Amino acid sequence: MYLLGYDIGSSSIKAALVQADTGQTIGVAQHPSIEMDIQAPQPGWAEQDPAIWWENVCVVTKKLLQQTNVQAVDIQAIGIAYQMHGLVLVDEKQQVLRPSIIWCDSRAVEIGNEAFAKIGVEKSLTHFLNSPGNFTASKLKWVQENEPQLYHQVYKMMLPGDYIAMQLTGAIATTVSGLSEGILWDFQKNDLADLVLNYYDIRKELIPNIISAFGSQGIVSQAAAKATGLRPGIPVTYRAGDQPNNALCLNVLNPGEVAATGGTSGVVYGVVDQPVYDSQSRVNGFAHVNHTAAQPRIGILLCINGAGIQYNWVRQHIAKGGISYNEMEREAALIPPGADDLRMLPFGNGAERMLCNKNPGAQIIHLQFNRHTRPHLYRAALEGIAFSFVYGIQILKNMGLQIEGMRVGNDNLFQSDIFSTTIATLLNCKIDVLNTTGAVGAAKAAGVGIGVYNTIEQAVGKGDLVRSYEPLAAMEAFRKAYQLWEQDLQKAVV
Repeated sequence: MYLLGYDIGSSSIKAALVQADTGQTIGVAQHPSIEMDIQAPQPGWAEQDPAIWWENVCVVTKKLLQQTNVQAVDIQAIGIAYQMHGLVLVDEKQQVLRPSIIWCDSRAVEIGNEAFAKIGVEKSLTHFLNSPGNFTASKLKWVQENEPQLYHQVYKMMLPGDYIAMQLTGAIATTVSGLSEGILWDFQKNDLADLVLNYYDIRKELIPNIISAFGSQGIVSQAAAKATGLRPGIPVTYRAGDQPNNALCLNVLNPGEVAATGGTSGVVYGVVDQPVYDSQSRVNGFAHVNHTAAQPRIGILLCINGAGIQYNWVRQHIAKGGISYNEMEREAALIPPGADDLRMLPFGNGAERMLCNKNPGAQIIHLQFNRHTRPHLYRAALEGIAFSFVYGIQILKNMGLQIEGMRVGNDNLFQSDIFSTTIATLLNCKIDVLNTTGAVGAAKAAGVGIGVYNTIEQAVGKGDLVRSYEPLAAMEAFRKAYQLWEQDLQKAVV
């Protein structure tokens, strides 16, 4: 018996098959091999055609079945992870009315800012844990104001994962976790966010039926089976946004547990057991996949735009041509912690929410021509990104997050010993690197939804541990370097 998981990203669609009784990953496939296009009709906009997501789901499903020789009749459940914060609009015939306004689109920023002020800062934070900001509800308001004829045709608004589930099953639904990421959930009332809906004049009827993240969410239709190569009747039993799902993959489910990723941008996702918020709204709180009113589980999400993109820039424009990241790591390891007083701020990829939406840009500080070399720049770059993680995690700790450990995927920056050890040492925190993916996690979660596993913990297990990073005993050099870097940052954001 097999479980199928999808990860609906903005760059590609991934699919994975997991053997239910062993938890073993049978195969993983991706399509397309190059990144999907993101359309920008105007500066600051970002749109994708949901039909392209669905086409790629169909292609990757057939590819995975062929690759693994698994028969569709043996697949027992489907789980879906998806890019967060997007807006998909359909009419009564379930036809998409316009391209999806996706997570990195910024057209609704001012709409959200005005709502934050007029609903009230304290009221917004205590009820929604966030500013309405540039999230899904504000994007829907933008459509209402700027495309009124189209808006009047809207039957339901959905998140990207809701759309894929609709294509598979014909049923339109969403989850509390999904509504919270769109700033459409009121944690005090444990119900739809009437304060947002009323302020934006959005009819409740546009919100899909609310279902559990785990459990029956419809079955694969005849049409979807024909398009994907699956069999009709397979139940869809799980859906969640990519960051909550990544935390699930890493068995980050309970207070004090923390998941992180270090790709182009960096994300830290910590779990707390009560609705909390940052008074400056530098981080975002959403209902985690296992959240209930009786047993709150809030995922506090920190996003750092300037992370791996900075190190890639160093490799492309400063390092010798053709050098690999492994070679850069070996050279950087010859330089002591603190990089002989060379420091870098990685914030060159847009406004940083954790810096109150300021954009100080990337900076190289204290460069000395007769002292510093390329390896110094490599180390300073890695340390600068690690320091930005530590700086952001201090915000989470001030909100009450007690970090008991950190779990990360075996990719990107966390493959760097310098980067990972710097974080582990400064936070006095062990970092476990696990071999898993979002699609694999979604597949295992689908097993929870059909009762193959009794608990989420049983489904994901301890994970395939690749390695662990432990704090170093000699902390002083790291602490001094971080303090100097933080002083540089304070000067940059004044």
